[in-house]
Parts: sequence; structure tokens; C-alpha cells
Amino acid sequence: MNVPASPASPASPAGFLAKFSAFRQFGARVGALSAPYFKSEDKWRARGLLLAIVVLNLGAVYMLVLLNEWNRVFYDALQNKDAAVFWTQLGRFTYLAFAFILIAVYRFYLTQLLEVRWRAWMTTHYLQRWLADHAFYKLELGRFTGAAKDALNTRDNPDNPDQRIQEDINLFTSYSISLSMGLLNAVVTLVSFVGILWSLSGAFAFTLGGTSYSIPGFMVWMAVLYCAAGSVLTHYIGRPQIRLNFLQQRYEADFRHHMVRVREYSEAIALDKGEAVERVHLDTRFAAVLANYLLLIRKQKNLVWFTNFFGQAAVVFPFIVAAPRFFSGAIQLGELMQIASAFGRVQDSLSWLVDNYSALAAWRATTDRLTSFEDNIAAITEQGRAQLAANSTANEASPLAGADTLAARDLTLALPSGATLLSGVSVQAAPGESVLVKGPSGSGKSTLFRALAGIWPFSRGQTQLPRDAMFIPQRPYFPDGALRDALAYPQPASHYSDDALKQALADALLPQLTSRLDDKDAWTQKLSGGEQQRLAIARVLLKKPAWIFADEATSALDEAAEKTLYEKLLAHVKSLHGGIVSIAHRPTAAAFHSRLWELEKLPPGGPVLYRLHESRPQQTL
Repeated sequence: MNVPASPASPASPAGFLAKFSAFRQFGARVGALSAPYFKSEDKWRARGLLLAIVVLNLGAVYMLVLLNEWNRVFYDALQNKDAAVFWTQLGRFTYLAFAFILIAVYRFYLTQLLEVRWRAWMTTHYLQRWLADHAFYKLELGRFTGAAKDALNTRDNPDNPDQRIQEDINLFTSYSISLSMGLLNAVVTLVSFVGILWSLSGAFAFTLGGTSYSIPGFMVWMAVLYCAAGSVLTHYIGRPQIRLNFLQQRYEADFRHHMVRVREYSEAIALDKGEAVERVHLDTRFAAVLANYLLLIRKQKNLVWFTNFFGQAAVVFPFIVAAPRFFSGAIQLGELMQIASAFGRVQDSLSWLVDNYSALAAWRATTDRLTSFEDNIAAITEQGRAQLAANSTANEASPLAGADTLAARDLTLALPSGATLLSGVSVQAAPGESVLVKGPSGSGKSTLFRALAGIWPFSRGQTQLPRDAMFIPQRPYFPDGALRDALAYPQPASHYSDDALKQALADALLPQLTSRLDDKDAWTQKLSGGEQQRLAIARVLLKKPAWIFADEATSALDEAAEKTLYEKLLAHVKSLHGGIVSIAHRPTAAAFHSRLWELEKLPPGGPVLYRLHESRPQQTL
């Protein structure tokens, strides 16, 4: 019988090697996220800012060394009641403090400037990648479907890319700079003060078993032991925060995303009287937010208990250790205060992990979310390139048709779940033809359009789209803002004259909107379904493509309006020697098309759900 191997203990060599390997992988992923900005077109400004911040941090540590030495002289003057030295040192403190303040101000300013510039570059970079190659669309396809995720080779569920770009990048740049500069400060401070503490602390002599022992630099060793014990305990107390911070960001984003959907679909929800259901959904998501947050603050409470105890004990610890030498007269008050100050700096440096563990946990969670997002984007980009290369190679080896012809050969379409919709589809439509696509709901008509457009990732085979083509989707998108921008989208409205914009609206049976080009509104919500479809057709009439692909483009119109608009569309594509391909359920739509591609359901249990066959539509009006 095969018994699964138990996981290696963290304390075992195998466990240590596994942790070290995981740490190296994480470090490599952090480097992959951070390095591109410092190698970008803005690299010299970025590197200059980073260098200036490092120099200012080193300057701040140097000022602390000078202030530490000032402590000894100042407190010795107090003990010796030396007024002249006292006033001299007070004047010296004035310019030391001013220099320290100047360094602190510009260190803050340049750090914030680097954070803003880094965030701006990363945001632009990821927005470009998210919007390129239809990655934003493919991420949504794989969001809730495990099979789609596997098909796209994604490592993690790509939830809420908007939150990852907007919030996670901000947190990543902020934490990366603050934590790295904090670590640099800790290391430099440790190097600067450990020698001072070593020379001041003296040796600790004791006798054990009749043998005398002496430990040089006793205060240094005590600081190391004190902070090492504190760091280990902090790690084991605070480690659960990493996962909880990761989940907190996800739950917060899910809650915010659902509220945005309620706002976007407010009319439909109101008509369906779905407020109670949406309240349940929002309450469920907010309950997850609260439950995880309460668990997170309980874990944070445990860490705060320990870190506060650790910090308060560190205040008196050096006095307790150095007190015997002070009371014996071996050192004066000034030297005692200098020892306490140096010990505090060394202890602060060695306690960097203790003091920053919560921030490190949040940074780790943010980094994990960004690296998983990066993995998803990279996988989708690679999959898209492979699909495009395969299709291009096949088309070059065996061209489908002329550049103005629509064609597909051996096309296979699958659902995100993995089920095959269509297989071995080969169709062609020449200029001057009009094709009607019919079939039951869910048979893959819109999916066929997506494959022809080149955006469906679950397709194989050769496709060729005419070079001057435009799609009218079932749910056209209109950006909020001026009507002229919604009409001209995605081109700038400045590309078209007011007369052209008004003519397109009038031709699409929207004369009432011709005087509202500069009105700003949420057009998707303010216009009726029929008006939205007419506005989408107006967009086509404005841009004048040779080929039109209309997906239920007139389903919300009355028959008279449908007839008028189809006649205009047909006349338009005929004048440009193009064609039209329509998806429609209405029998009246057949009158405007000369060919029919019909999807028929196959018997259940087979490898393919539907098949496509060609015929001529029945001319019904």
C-alpha cells in the first residue's frame, strides 16, 4: 500500500530547504514586478530619485550618530554642572536638529515623488497590458469557470482586476519603498552603532565552576539575543496575517464590485423589485468582509500585545544591564545615556522585523495578488499569440479567400466549461452577400461572431475577417459623458463634423437627439432599449464600414423601424461592395438576407452540441 509522504517539518533540513526555495521564488517574483520601471524609459529619473533617497537615509543615520555622541557630552555637562559646555552643546544641538529636519523633509518628499512616479508607470503599464489582446475580456471569461482557467493556463482566479490595478499597485509601490528604505536604515544604523555600543559596553566577567570568563561587547550580544528572540516570536505570532490580508483585499473588492453592478443595473433591479435579493447578496459579501477583518484584528491584537511588551521592555533593558557599572563609578551619566541611546539604535535595527511585521504581511499579500495578476495576463497574452500564430501560419499555407471576403475553415468552438459547441465549420461570404445566422438560444451564434472577430479564446481553425468590418453587439457600450463621444466611440468625436454626427442620428431614426450632442449623461441608463439599438446603428452609419456584423441589432425595434434601418444598412454595404451578417430570431429579418446559416441541435450525448448548415432563408415580411 502506498502511503503519502508526510510534509517535511519546518525545522528539518528538507523543511528549511523548502522554505528557502519558496523565499527565493518570492524574491524573484518581487524583482520581476519591480525591475521593469527601473529599466524603463523613465529609468534615469527613477534611479536618480532612488539614489537621492538612499543618500538622504544614510545622511539621517549619520545625524543619529552625531546626536548619540552629543548625548554623552551634554549629559556629562549636566552631571558636572559645567554651564559653558551645556550652552555650547545646546547651540550645537540647534544646527544638528535643523540638519536632521531638513534631511527628513526632503527624504519624505522625494520618497513620495518616487512612489507617485512608480505607481503612474506601473498603472499605465498594466492598463496597457490589461486592455491589449482582449485580455480584460478573457479574464472575465475565466473568472468563475475552472475549465476556462485551465484552458488559459491561469494560476489563480483573476478576481477584480480593477482593484489590483487601482489599489494593489499603489500599496505595492508604497510598501516596497518604505520597507526597503526602512531595511536599509536598519542595516546602516546597525553597522554605525554596533561599534559604538561594543566600545562602550565593556566586558562582562563572571566565574563559573571556579573558572573566570569574560564576554567582550556584552551589550551587543544582549541586544542580538533580545531581538533574535523577539523576531522569531513575532514571525510565529504574526504569520497568519499574510493570508488574512490577501483575503481582506479580495472580499473588499468583491463587495465594492457588487455595489457597482447594482448601480449599473439599477433600472432592471428596480423593475424586477430585486432590492431584497441584492440586499442579501451585499450583506453576504459584507459579512465575509467583516468576518475576515475581525479575524485579522484578533491576530493583529496578539501581535500588538507582544510588540508593545517587547518595545516597552527595550526602554529599560539597557539601563538594567549597564546600571551596575554606573553605580560602581565605572561610567558617568553621559556615558550611561550614550550606552542607552546606542543600545536603542542597535535594538531598533535588529527589531526591524518585529516593528514592521504587519506592514510586511500586507505587502506580501499585495505582492501575491499582483504576481498572480501578472501570471494571468502573461498566460493570456501567450495563449493569444500562439493562437494568432497558428491561424496566421495556416492562412499563409492555405489562403482562405480575398481580403474583402469573410471565411472560416475547420473552425471548432468550445464553451468555457470545455463542451464543444461547433466542430469543423467551413463557411464563406463574398462581397454583396447578406447572411442571416439563426438557431436556438445558446447554440453559439454570438460565439461564432466572437470567433470571427478573433476575440474568442476557445476556438481552433482558420478565420478571415474582411479588412473593413464593424460589429454591433447585443449590448452596445456607450461611455458616460457627451452624446457626441458616445456616438463616435471608440474614435474621438473631433474626427467627425457636427453635421456628420447629426446626419447619422437622423438616419438612425433619432432626430430628437440631434440637438443634444453636447449633453452629458449616462446614456446606457437614460435611453430605452430601442433607442440604444438605434444609437448603435447610428454609430455604424457614421463610420461607414464595408462589412457589418449585427447581433440582434434590431430586436427591440418595431417592424417598420427595423425595415427602414435594414434597408439603409443594406444600401450602405452594397455601395461599398461589402456585406452584412446578422443574428436574428424574428422571421421578418429573413427578408433582408440572401443566405442562411442555421445552427441545429444534435442529439444529446455526442461530442458536439450543434451543427451548422447553409440554405436560403424564407422571404417573410
